[in-house]
Amino acid sequence: MKVCIAEKPSVAREIASVLGATTKRDGYFEGNGYAVTYTFGHLCTLCEPSDYKPYWKSWDLNNLPMLPDKFKVKVANNDGIKKQFKIVKSLFDKADVVINCGDAGQEGELIQRWVINEAKYKGKVERLWISSLTTEAIKEGFDNLKPSENYDNLYYAGFSRSIGDWLLGINATRLYTVKHGGYKQVLSVGRVQTPTLAMLVNRYKEIENFVPQPYWELQTMYRDTLFSYEEGRFLKMEDGEKLATKVKEHEFEIESITKKKGTEYAPKLFDLTGLQVYCNNKFGFSADETLKIAQRLYEKKVVTYPRVDTTFLPNDVYPKVKNILSKLTDYSELTTSILNKKIKKSSRVFNDKKVTDHHAIIPTGIQTHLQPAEQQVYDIITRRFIAVFYDDCKVSNTTVIGKAADVNFKTTGKEILSKGWRVVFESDSSKNKGESILPSFVKGEKGPHEPSFLEKQTKPPNQYTEASLLRAMETAGKQVDDDELRDLMKENGIGRPSTRANIIETLFKRKYIKRNKKQILPTVTGIQLIDTIQNELLKSAELTGTWEKQLKDIEKGKISANAFIKGMKRMVDALVYEVRSEKVETRISAVNNKPTSSPKAKKKSKSKSLVGSDCPKCKNGQLLKGKSAYGCSLYGKSCDFTLPFSFADKKISENQYKRLLSKGSTVNLKGFNVQGNSIEGLLRFDDNFKLKLEPKQTAKNLSVNVGDTCPKCKTGKILKGKTAFGCSNYKSGCDFRVNL
Repeated sequence: MKVCIAEKPSVAREIASVLGATTKRDGYFEGNGYAVTYTFGHLCTLCEPSDYKPYWKSWDLNNLPMLPDKFKVKVANNDGIKKQFKIVKSLFDKADVVINCGDAGQEGELIQRWVINEAKYKGKVERLWISSLTTEAIKEGFDNLKPSENYDNLYYAGFSRSIGDWLLGINATRLYTVKHGGYKQVLSVGRVQTPTLAMLVNRYKEIENFVPQPYWELQTMYRDTLFSYEEGRFLKMEDGEKLATKVKEHEFEIESITKKKGTEYAPKLFDLTGLQVYCNNKFGFSADETLKIAQRLYEKKVVTYPRVDTTFLPNDVYPKVKNILSKLTDYSELTTSILNKKIKKSSRVFNDKKVTDHHAIIPTGIQTHLQPAEQQVYDIITRRFIAVFYDDCKVSNTTVIGKAADVNFKTTGKEILSKGWRVVFESDSSKNKGESILPSFVKGEKGPHEPSFLEKQTKPPNQYTEASLLRAMETAGKQVDDDELRDLMKENGIGRPSTRANIIETLFKRKYIKRNKKQILPTVTGIQLIDTIQNELLKSAELTGTWEKQLKDIEKGKISANAFIKGMKRMVDALVYEVRSEKVETRISAVNNKPTSSPKAKKKSKSKSLVGSDCPKCKNGQLLKGKSAYGCSLYGKSCDFTLPFSFADKKISENQYKRLLSKGSTVNLKGFNVQGNSIEGLLRFDDNFKLKLEPKQTAKNLSVNVGDTCPKCKTGKILKGKTAFGCSNYKSGCDFRVNL
C-alpha cells in the first residue's frame, strides 16, 4: 500500500480525489491502492526544557543557559493530535512506500519529516513537489515523484531554524524575564521578533527626537507650470533672498527643451512580501490577513503556492502560459490581444537562476466564486500576470530649463506615447500619480512669471506601516527602493516571507506594539524592553539577516547545520554570562501600557460591556457604541461589522449580544416580527457576520421521528428524551436537539 501524508485534511481530500482514494476512514482516505492521511500542521514539536532535565522546568537564573547536547522531538501533548498520530503510525506500519505530500517548502518538509521519524518508519520515502493544487498539477507531481533524499538539506535548514529559535527564544526569554520582568510579566525575546521590535523602537525615537531644520526654496510659476531653482534648496536665507529679489525684475525665458524617450517595464510578478505590501497599501489588509487570503486562494486552486520569495518564473512555465491565459475568461478583454500573437518572453519574468523551490505567485487559470476580499487579492495577482506579457510602456521624459536674469530654473514632465501594459490597470485610480503633462514650450519664448521664496522645514522619517515594516524586514532594515537591489538583499532579510506576518502578529499579542490607524507604534513595554536589552547583537537586524543567509546556505548544502547550531550555542552562552553580570536592574510591567486603568478594572469592565471587545469579523478593531448600533472601530475603512440595537422589531439586550459573541448564538427569544407574525427564535451570524434569525425548532414545525437519521451529523439516529428529541451521537459532539 502507498501511504500519502499531507499537511492538512483539505489538501489530503484534493489529493485523494485525484488518486481515486474515495473511501473516507477515520483520519484518512483509502482506495485504488492508496491511503491518504494528514497532519494538522505540527503534530510533532521540539521537546521542552523539562523533557531534558526535570529541574529545567524552574525559571531560575542558575539553570541558564540550557544547551541540550542533542535536540529531541516529541508528539504534541494534545488528545486530538495523539489520536491522529496513532492513525498515521498504523498506516506507516503497513506501507510499502510513504509519499511526503507536505507543503512544498522548508516548514512543510520539517513538519512531515518529524512525523515520519517519530513514527519510526524506516522504509522508502518519496516526495511530491507541486506549486498548485489543480488536478493537472497533482497528476504531474505524482508522475514525477522525487527521492526524499533530494530534500535532506531543506529539512536540515528547517530543523536548524527551529533549534536556533529554541536556543535563543527560551534562554533569552527566561533570562530577561527573571532579571527584569515585573509582577507576572513575561518578557518574550526572540531571534527575529526582537530585531523587528528594535527597528520600530529606533524609528519611533528618531521621530520623537527629531529637530526640524529650516531651509528655503526659490520657485517661480510660468504658464501655470512650477519651475524650481536648478541648484536646489538654500540653507541660508540671505543667499536665496538675493536671487529672489533679482529674478523679480526680469521676464522668464525658456532656455532649452530636452525630450528623451524612455521605457517603463510592467510591475514585477508578486512574491509573498510584495503581495502583502501592495494589499496593505491598497486595501488596508494586514500581512497576516493577506497571507491567509492567499492561502485560501491556493487551496481553492485559483493561484499557485503563495509562501514564496521570488518574483520570477522558470523557463518550463512558459509553454503553459498560453493555456492559463486562455482559461482566464473573466479577463478576456485583456487577454485576447496577447493570445492572438506570439506570447512575449522576457528575462525580467523568466529566469531559472532566480527560482529555487517555487516561482512567483500567478493564477492557475481556474476560475471560481470568491469572497470580496479574496477577489481583490486574486484580481491584482491576475492583472500582474497578464501585464508582463504586454508590450512595454513607451514614454517621453521632458526637461525644460528657463531663466530669469541669469538664474536657472528647471521643471520636468512625462508624456505617455504608447500605453502598453498600462491598459491592464486602466481602472487603477493611481495610474497617473506623479505624472505631469507639460504645455508646449518654445525655446526663446519670454513672458511674465510669479516667483516665490518660501521657508520650509526638514521632516522626520515616517512611522512604520505594516507595508514599510515588511519591506524593512526584507532588507534587514536598510532603505532600499530599487527592485533589483532588493532582490539581491533578500537572502539577508529578517525572517522568511511565510513567517514575517506571524512575527508582526506575535508582537501585537505580546503588547509590544500597537496600531494607530495605518501606523505601527511601539508600546511603553516594547520601548522599555529594547532599552533594557544592552546586548546589541540581540537587537541587530543585520546579524539576524546573517543568520537567515546561513540557513539558506544550509538549504543549498554550502554549510553544515552543526556549524550554525554551535554558533547559536556560543552566542547564548555569552549572552547569559553578560546579562547575569549586569548590575542595573529594571522592572518592566505591561501595566505601563494602560495608565488609565488597572488590569483588574479593565477585566471587570470588559465583562460588563460590549464596548472595547474585539470585533468578531476583522479581529483588528474594537466594538464601539453608536446611536442605533454597536459597530467596529474600523467601520468604513476595512470592516463593515455592526450589531443593531433592534432586529425584526425586537430590542436585543447587551447580555444577549455578549452571549452571541462568546457562544455563537443568543438564547431563544420571543417577539420577533416576521411578515406580520410574532416568531420565537435565536440569533446567529451568517458567513458574512450578518445577523440571521433561526426560528425555534419544535417537533410541530420540524418532522422528527424516533429512529430517523440525524439531519445534522447524518450518522446518528433520533432518540426521544423527556423534554426533547436528540441525536444518538450526542456524546460524540452532535448537539442536534428539538423541543417536544
